[in-house]
Amino acid sequence: MTGKRTRRNFLTTTVAIAGGIIGCKTGQKNTTSNAAPPSSMPEKILGNTGVKVPIFGLGGAGRTPLSWDKEKDAVVIIEKALELGIRYFDTAASYGPSEDYFGKVLPPHRAQLFLASKTDKRDRDGAWRELERSLKRLKTDYLDLWQLHHVSFNQELDTIFSASGAIKAMEEAIQQKIIRFTGITGHHEPKVIAEGLRRYPFHTTLIPVNAADKYHPRPFLPVVLPVARQKDVGVIAMKVPAYGRLFKPGGLTGMEQALGYSMSQPGVHCCVVAAENVKQLEGNVKVAQAFQQLSTKELAKIEQRVAGIWQDSTFFRAWT
Repeated sequence: MTGKRTRRNFLTTTVAIAGGIIGCKTGQKNTTSNAAPPSSMPEKILGNTGVKVPIFGLGGAGRTPLSWDKEKDAVVIIEKALELGIRYFDTAASYGPSEDYFGKVLPPHRAQLFLASKTDKRDRDGAWRELERSLKRLKTDYLDLWQLHHVSFNQELDTIFSASGAIKAMEEAIQQKIIRFTGITGHHEPKVIAEGLRRYPFHTTLIPVNAADKYHPRPFLPVVLPVARQKDVGVIAMKVPAYGRLFKPGGLTGMEQALGYSMSQPGVHCCVVAAENVKQLEGNVKVAQAFQQLSTKELAKIEQRVAGIWQDSTFFRAWT
């Protein structure tokens, strides 16, 4: 499945399966009648992509129905997200059934959406196989953003950028207009992400951005943001509420503080947050719609509130 002819034939089949998706490439319009309503959220230009995205997107992982065997609940959440004006959807090949669930709901609205997925394969052929599977599951013929998933070690960078590394699949997919933009993600070691940005002109990076990470011995923001800003890379925040652990007694009072902190960081363009249920999603969207830039004093108060719970709130830093 690594020959160009095979990929081209594969993509033609994928489009046929998608049914309602016709002419979904950049600048073309969706011909279906299920056009999603416009977003009412604040928007920002995502780095050097030139694309304006809502500051809040729905994540397809976490302890939520979207990555578990709970199709009915997942579909309800995704449908509600569209109804609420969410236009940014983030998933990954390794998020269980997440891509399948998105593929059941999003295709009729594809032309109005920014759709992102990821691969944790570090070699060219493995990455291509995952991209082909992602497109099939999502029932689309292209991704707006394809990302290298949870890059944690310098050795991984060496493999990725080798002659047979995953970066070759990304370059080929860009050339064939199967993906629009490339990204690198990680929640383990900020120096590795910064080095990845130095070594290759990625369009985006997805990193942890929350008040607790400030206290970690190796915080992400002071290491990654300067490189991202220098290269005009789009920065997407994840782990915004740290799976809710920032809301422990003595910590933050709610998403107003968590999202407000993340989105007030200079150089951060948007965030992706999962939802356990519709009520939680509705609350998060209201917070995003009402977002106002926080002052330096307000940010400092938020940091003070998590000073006593930061260790438990950065548990994800151990993941590789």
